Amino acid sequence: MDTQRSWIIASAVLLLFAAVVLLLLTVHVEEIQEPPQYMYGIVLDAGSSHTTVYVYRWPADKHNGTGVVTQHSECKVKGGGISSYADQQGAAGRSLETCLKQAMVDIPQARHHLTPVYLGATAGMRLLNISSPEKSTQVLQEVGQTIKSFPFKFQGAKILSGKEEGAYGWVTVNYLLENFIKYGFVGRWLNPDRQTVGALDLGGASTQITFVNQEEVEDLENSMTLRLYGQDYSLYTHSYLCYGAIEVLRRLLAHLITTQDSTGTVHHPCYSSDHRETLNLRQVFESPCIKSQRPALYNPEASVIVQGKGNYQHCLGNISEIFSFQNCPFSQCSFDGVFHPNTSGSFMAFSAFFFTHRFLKKSTGIYISTPVQLEQAAQAVCNMSLAKMSKDFPEQKSYLRDYCALTVYMQVLMLRGYHFDNHSFPRVSFQNKAGDSSLGWSLGYMLSMSSMLPEESVNLRRALHPGAWISLLLLLALLISTMLIFIVLQVCRKKRNNV
Repeated sequence: MDTQRSWIIASAVLLLFAAVVLLLLTVHVEEIQEPPQYMYGIVLDAGSSHTTVYVYRWPADKHNGTGVVTQHSECKVKGGGISSYADQQGAAGRSLETCLKQAMVDIPQARHHLTPVYLGATAGMRLLNISSPEKSTQVLQEVGQTIKSFPFKFQGAKILSGKEEGAYGWVTVNYLLENFIKYGFVGRWLNPDRQTVGALDLGGASTQITFVNQEEVEDLENSMTLRLYGQDYSLYTHSYLCYGAIEVLRRLLAHLITTQDSTGTVHHPCYSSDHRETLNLRQVFESPCIKSQRPALYNPEASVIVQGKGNYQHCLGNISEIFSFQNCPFSQCSFDGVFHPNTSGSFMAFSAFFFTHRFLKKSTGIYISTPVQLEQAAQAVCNMSLAKMSKDFPEQKSYLRDYCALTVYMQVLMLRGYHFDNHSFPRVSFQNKAGDSSLGWSLGYMLSMSSMLPEESVNLRRALHPGAWISLLLLLALLISTMLIFIVLQVCRKKRNNV
């Protein structure tokens, strides 16, 4: 009788187990996407005065074909820009090694061989390519060989055009301001349908202006169309080579040397009156931007004494003469015969614009939001002595000499060149970062490149609905409990029979 009962119970348990198996086969399952892995990319911003290595990352899936990119890390390369190593074989490549090693630490090892690396050189290398194409090619080859020695996917080293530099800077600004794409409260990426912001970039050898333009562009060289996150943007963009901060200071010195009838001493209206220095003419006239200004009896080894005068009006007059506002072959121009549509909308000014603006606020106490306030700040800083500035800002000692000239240059460039006025100038914001990301062309370039990189397929896994999962757990628990009870009862029955 006990044996028969045991078989009945065992059969019932097996039937219950079979029912659970059949239930598992019939229960509806859902396919759930696993969180995508991150892809990484490296951009080397090889500027005229220095190089910065940026590491970016984005989810392996994309939004409308473009990666949602964030800055992962940043490393500033010690030394000058790669163009400064033109006469030192191998030095340009060696200068990058420390930051590339840091990138190996910042990126998971399993992703090293999948990580693309791009090097983009800007105006410094554009000038070197003009003066010595052979040296330019050599420098690019050297940095390329160094990058290839690291376990990344080297995608090439190239000299960006001025148009590319301006456009990608504009992309960076608007991406970080979430004008293209925004993470909504519903938990997904949305197109916010916002107005874009223009970009003003002042580097060492060139300056760029870029903004969305609804007017006819009379010079197609200043027109560019970009497609990002499923939308097209028509841009006006122009890069002014030789109008970067470093080159303008050189051009100003060359202008003063060649226009003053001096006997070894040049009076510099933009330097403080207590500043005096001796310069080698090679430091001034060797740049391709200034070779045409060389005096007839130019001796590169000759020297000249530069004595500051601290005169705002004379500084303004001499800097204005660097520009050419006369000849315009179009309906309207900025300067040097370059077509320029009406400046409209908000703008963000970064790089040397930001650093100069920040110094003006700190040194003069003037909150600069109008053309008049910019002029007042320029007059104030041009009247300061170098001794006072050195005492107040010792950490900026190497830059203090040039702040008057840079401020006046910014004033002429923005007000006369770009036609900012009482209505449009207050809409210019001076920033160097947005969130944790630096402003510049490199992030915009990475966003553009991410649209060309293949997406990785997102892993799918099958999953039960929570209600079905709980029901199956309860059935399994009941099955296991029944089995345990059956085993315990059998053991107890055997013990009684043995007694």
